[in-house]
Amino acid sequence: MSNVMDYLDWRGDLTFKQAGFNEVDNLILSQVSYVVLDGIVPGIESRESVTAAEASAAYFLRHTEEEIEAGTSFIHMIPFLLKKMAESRRYCDARLSKYVNHIDVEQQKQFSAVQIALSDGTTYISYCGTDDTLVGWQEDFNMCFQTVPSQLSAVEYLERTTLGFWPRYRLGGHSKGGNLAIYAATKCSKKAKRRIVSIFNNDGPGFTKDMIDDPDYRETISKVQSFVPEGSIIGMLLEHSGKYTIVGSSQKGIMQHDALSWEVLGSSFVKKEERTAESVMFEDTFKGWLADLDDTRKERFITDLFDAIRATGAENLSEIGGNGLKRMTNLFKSLGRMEPENREIINKLLSTFTSEYNKKIVMPLIEKIVPQGNAKK
Repeated sequence: MSNVMDYLDWRGDLTFKQAGFNEVDNLILSQVSYVVLDGIVPGIESRESVTAAEASAAYFLRHTEEEIEAGTSFIHMIPFLLKKMAESRRYCDARLSKYVNHIDVEQQKQFSAVQIALSDGTTYISYCGTDDTLVGWQEDFNMCFQTVPSQLSAVEYLERTTLGFWPRYRLGGHSKGGNLAIYAATKCSKKAKRRIVSIFNNDGPGFTKDMIDDPDYRETISKVQSFVPEGSIIGMLLEHSGKYTIVGSSQKGIMQHDALSWEVLGSSFVKKEERTAESVMFEDTFKGWLADLDDTRKERFITDLFDAIRATGAENLSEIGGNGLKRMTNLFKSLGRMEPENREIINKLLSTFTSEYNKKIVMPLIEKIVPQGNAKK
């Protein structure tokens, strides 16, 4: 089945005047902010911009294709998407500006964003999702109990970069970036709100109940289009409001979070009727865990968990499995030193997940395969 790369091959010669902005364009632009563009795209204080073609050329002067292909994170192939954009009539002259990329371990903050001005007169603000860094993933988990630094930065970025400008804006992102787009649109000034045409959430996590109940959020959600793969895990975290569209993916399980795996037909995603049983099971299990803990226990648990992971010496998720047995041994030792109640939470989660998996996945499968003993002897 085709994906966004194929979309650019087939429809990349069409300008936005010939074929208007669509949901697949949104997904493509949401990925651009994953590419590290420091020193390539002008920063937040500059009024300068570069075209997608110029940004791609500069990036590939710094990095070889072999180096990029050797990456291990789920986002390591995205620079090739930028390259294909640069080679297309539809995107080659799109102008990139206002780039910011900031990681702060002490604040547990990972924030990146870029503006992409299109030939239809609109600008897409692409908020970066969670990359491969542990600090980024910890910030995601921290959303369970607090407003995180990246959410505040998303609002500040929107206000600062749209001040004095009057184009129409689309906000969007993938993974955490989708959450940031919604948060920024909810919390920004009324002046900024009036410039927002639409908001796109591509498999991004939800919010706390307090946020869902916020009148500003309920007003914002009318402009939001949400997309999740049929096996969504990340997009099912926390609370959601409003409808979402389920899309097909060429991957399985959590790897469906990779946007390059989402299936495309023409100018639309391939739609699915319902999420997989595994996705529904994970949502039920995770929300059950949240319901049992107050904010203080959530914070202690998440801190313990990521301290244990860092004890392996890894700074990125893809490094945890590196150095094989030694790192995994250190991880299990660290988990063993957790507070007893946090070890209990991990055991409960694993036990619940296993139990639900057997109940919702294994048993229905057995019932289909094994004849039921209803006949009288």
